[in-house]
Amino acid sequence: MNVLIIGANGQIGRHIVRKLQESDKHNAIAMVRSDEQKAAFEEQGVQAVLADLEGSIDEIARAAEGADAVVFTAGSGGHTGADKTMMIDLDGAIKSVEAAKQSGVRRFIMVSAIGVHHRELWMESAPYYSAAKHYADIWLQQSGLDYTIVRPGGLINEPGTGKVTAAVDLDRGEIPREDVAEAILASLENPHTIGKAFDMISGETPILEALNAL
Repeated sequence: MNVLIIGANGQIGRHIVRKLQESDKHNAIAMVRSDEQKAAFEEQGVQAVLADLEGSIDEIARAAEGADAVVFTAGSGGHTGADKTMMIDLDGAIKSVEAAKQSGVRRFIMVSAIGVHHRELWMESAPYYSAAKHYADIWLQQSGLDYTIVRPGGLINEPGTGKVTAAVDLDRGEIPREDVAEAILASLENPHTIGKAFDMISGETPILEALNAL
């Protein structure tokens, strides 16, 4: 499966690229914004394409040509304001969904954030971030694509454990970025996750077992 990773240069994105490349079932296509990032991935033997989430749908659609699936794990980052969050986490995500449809890519996995499907759980410090994720998720759910929405808890850089708790609604908790990446890889290979949206934090259940129980 050829998988376009939007946000490939991010922390989760780099884990996803590595895991896809280590798999004998998939080929990673890293979507990046700069020639330097593209060259860095190509030096690692990873196919890379240039496109900007603040560009046009056509630009993103061209990057998705030849892909069998899209993984959206891009984010504006905690150092930016509401304006950039809306342009990347909301509009960039929506344009990516539309680009996938335009390119004929049916499988789409979105990395969202825990609890954003409930307004009362939106982050008090950055409600615009929760709103962006919430409405991007709704757009994907109504797109007609074969979607999976993963809503991880607080992201940490500890090594993955391969064990999680996954459910439609969970209390807040933490999860290693590596485990989020592993769950995305497992979701790509598991049709049971199509049409599912779920919170996920660290737990005691192996990832594949947790996904199958959704």
